[in-house]
Amino acid sequence: MTVEQLAEEMFTMVKEATELGKKLKPMDLTKTMVKTHDDVDKKMTKGAIKVLVDSGRLVYTYFGGTYLELPHKEGAAND
Repeated sequence: MTVEQLAEEMFTMVKEATELGKKLKPMDLTKTMVKTHDDVDKKMTKGAIKVLVDSGRLVYTYFGGTYLELPHKEGAAND
């Protein structure tokens, strides 16, 4: 599995969690990916998260902990 493929799978997980009204911590994603895939390690998941954050597809949020979420649209951006 490539970092890009892993990033896509992680993005899908965050998107589905958001639709259910849940937030995921980076470590939750890391643990799930390492447990699910034999060829994935912690370093690879960090690289995938970096790809997603650097591209703007996910953002870090801080509210009693660090979470990865889809970027929020500001009120003026909805026009």
